[in-house]
Amino acid sequence: MIPISASSSLLGLKIADATKDTQIETIKNTAQHGRAIETFLERIGDVETVDQLVDDYELYTFVMKAFDLEDQIFGKAMIKSILKSDIDDDESLINKLTDSRFKELYEGMGFDNGGTTNINTLLPSWQNDMVERYTDTIFVNNQAEQNETVAAALEFRAKAAEVENPFDILKDKEMASFMRTVLGFPDEMAQVDIDRQAKFIEEAYDLTKLQDPEEVEKLIKRFTIISDAKDGSNVANNPIVQMMSGATSIGSGSFVPITLDISTIDFASLKAYR
Repeated sequence: MIPISASSSLLGLKIADATKDTQIETIKNTAQHGRAIETFLERIGDVETVDQLVDDYELYTFVMKAFDLEDQIFGKAMIKSILKSDIDDDESLINKLTDSRFKELYEGMGFDNGGTTNINTLLPSWQNDMVERYTDTIFVNNQAEQNETVAAALEFRAKAAEVENPFDILKDKEMASFMRTVLGFPDEMAQVDIDRQAKFIEEAYDLTKLQDPEEVEKLIKRFTIISDAKDGSNVANNPIVQMMSGATSIGSGSFVPITLDISTIDFASLKAYR
């Protein structure tokens, strides 16, 4: 792991980007992860059902880590129910869960017929994509151990182009936090009714801009600088962060945390970053 904890988040992100390939290769070559990858590639082609996957602890653990669900590994029964769900049934478990990671797991694995069939597991291209997902997740989590802001920026970059509406943001806790930060909304906004949150975001920002990689990088830069300014990280050594104090305009390149009563916000005033 390349150390970034002593750097500003913006510099830490640049270091992570520049060394990602090297770090991914290192992950693959460690005894722990190398063996996990090897085991996955050896066995996953024999898996047809949800039960076969979950009952093989090594395969199950690999898949859960790949979808950043390591904290849910203990819930085998729930994971089986999720993967056996009918996504076309509004009342099924997969459609009742708010954590976007579970839907990513469901869609990424591709079980069908109540969890009894799966053609993905036979495909080398899918298997390689899963290994890439696994190593990317480990890479991001390694960054998070040193700097959560850098990890959040990496996650946003990976998901931004998939956003079609504000609910795609709000269903993902990290994405929602990222957008609140760059738009200058207080954390308390998360407590507001989700439909109102969606309208706040729509009024404040044109989400179609997220299809532009250059725009995404601008938001990421802003996010890292604001986050460091808010928590005081590296302020003494970071002239950019020092410049961020003293203003609230989202279009000015400056930021100060906002304290306000969300219920009094006029939607018409939230167009500064459109």
